[in-house]
Amino acid sequence: MANPGEGRWRPTLGALQSPESTTFRVWAPRPREVALVIRSAGADRPIALEDAGEGYRQATLPRLEPGETYGYTLDGAGPFPDPCSRRQPAGVHGLSAVVDPAAFRWSDQDWVRPALRDLVIYECHIGTLTNEGTFDAATGILPGLAGLGVSAVELMPVASFPGRWNWGYDGVSLYAPAEVYGGPDGLRRFVDAAHGLGLAVILDVVYNHFGPAGNYSGLYSNDYVTNRYSAPWGQAINFDGPASTHTRRFFRENLLHWLHEYHIDGFRFDATHTIFDASPVHILAELAEAAREAAGSRPRPYLIAETHENDKRYMTAPRRGGFGFDAVWADDFHHAVRTALLAEDEGYLRGFDGTLRTLGKTIRQGFLYEGQFDAGFGGERGTPARRSAWSSFVYCIQNHDQVGNRAFGERLSIAASQGDFLAATVLLLLLPQIPLLFQGQEFLSSRPFLYFTDHEGDLGRAVTEGRRREFAAFGAFSDRRTQAAIPDPQSELTFARSVLDHDEASYGPGRLARELCQRALELRRNDPVFSAYRQERLPIGARARGRCLLLAFEGRSGRRWIAVNFGDRATVDVQAGPNASIVLYSNDGRFGGNGVSPRYADGRLTVPAHAAVVLRA
Repeated sequence: MANPGEGRWRPTLGALQSPESTTFRVWAPRPREVALVIRSAGADRPIALEDAGEGYRQATLPRLEPGETYGYTLDGAGPFPDPCSRRQPAGVHGLSAVVDPAAFRWSDQDWVRPALRDLVIYECHIGTLTNEGTFDAATGILPGLAGLGVSAVELMPVASFPGRWNWGYDGVSLYAPAEVYGGPDGLRRFVDAAHGLGLAVILDVVYNHFGPAGNYSGLYSNDYVTNRYSAPWGQAINFDGPASTHTRRFFRENLLHWLHEYHIDGFRFDATHTIFDASPVHILAELAEAAREAAGSRPRPYLIAETHENDKRYMTAPRRGGFGFDAVWADDFHHAVRTALLAEDEGYLRGFDGTLRTLGKTIRQGFLYEGQFDAGFGGERGTPARRSAWSSFVYCIQNHDQVGNRAFGERLSIAASQGDFLAATVLLLLLPQIPLLFQGQEFLSSRPFLYFTDHEGDLGRAVTEGRRREFAAFGAFSDRRTQAAIPDPQSELTFARSVLDHDEASYGPGRLARELCQRALELRRNDPVFSAYRQERLPIGARARGRCLLLAFEGRSGRRWIAVNFGDRATVDVQAGPNASIVLYSNDGRFGGNGVSPRYADGRLTVPAHAAVVLRA
């Protein structure tokens, strides 16, 4: 399938190539005088811009070669990078470069993205996914992910950021893939290779703030951001104030440029609860509509929101007052699993009691909190979403936030017992909600995922100090010596420790755990009952007994049960009939378990300690 609407794509911002010319267009209402500067062979060539109305300036020149660098002088200062730069070859503080998206030769003309309900997402950070930390090196990981049973790769933000390493949420040149990862064509090669293996690519985009260093948009206009709302990471984006029409255009065109120029299949929108907009049409609904129009008659891109709100408005159509998204990151499942495995009750986990009854209720409903008081949130949270498709909920037991926002970046597979972790993994991979794996999870990676930045001067020191203050309120870090042990985000060693060791997937527990994930995902794809639950929202039965949870699934093709036991050996009543059989159990010796077999007889299922069992009638 050709890229949606590729022939109709007519961008209006940045340096725009045609066969005969290059047009430069920038929104710059703040400065009185704006000039384009082309730098060639070390010499700057200033070019006057025409007034295009509403604060836009533009110039059309005979076609420049890709790679030519340019910037804008503003009232004589500069030159500064283009806010809509497609490439920043010298980093976010350097000049921009001309890019010709049409020059890349795609081989994905027959690509058809998987249906939303069939997604199995693998979240990864390009800088730490491989030793090289580039798009090209990451393509070498893709065949293994396809073989595992993953159907989509979700990239943490790749827009240009300050320094040599960063999680990506400090992005400032939002149209330019980071040069340290391989720049624009590196990302295109990655996406093209993924499509060739049947993998969709989902991109994490940050539309709630600009990063703290390298953001030059304020020199062009005061109206990219606003002080009317309080945002946790910097000034909020102006989506509903003066001149917000042009800010909205900036972000709408950014979304469309990833679709058209990079063949991205979907988006995870970061922290949508901090995207503030009191307009008649919320910016999220506008972006969803733009994505839908870009797709034309083809399946539209996946749209996934990251939010703690548990608000069904995200999955509601705009004509009924919603945003028109496909799914949300539903963290209640993660919290219910984590508190069931570990005795944690601080921060946002205070509203979860660690019981298997709570875990079962979360799974059965989709969200746990549907409007009641959440002690971890400090108020009422959520709405019922019991009619939303199971695919409306993205579930995980690890992601970059839930690992990296812990002081020492330790994974759940390190904090919990291996048996419990593998049991929770089987549960995750077989539920009808969309499962998300975090890089290395499938082979029990021992590497932490730490918080790292590479800011200069006072900003870098402030990040280090702020990271330690952040944990001071937690009992485990009340001692200053303990605080001092928290890895320094600014240290190169902190970044290096977060790089995956893929050798761990080739031997011992890592290899066997990967085989368990592969078998569970094969069962997810091929079992007719589990498949039926992805087609429609059939009810899930949930019954907890102590540390054991029994889930029941029933479709036209039969019945299935998943028993998850986080305690000692347990026996539960299951009326599965005389021909019932054990399909899979996580502590099978083939997968690195202790080999103690489950048993089913006379309506009683015996579940080994710290294991998950799948029973088929």
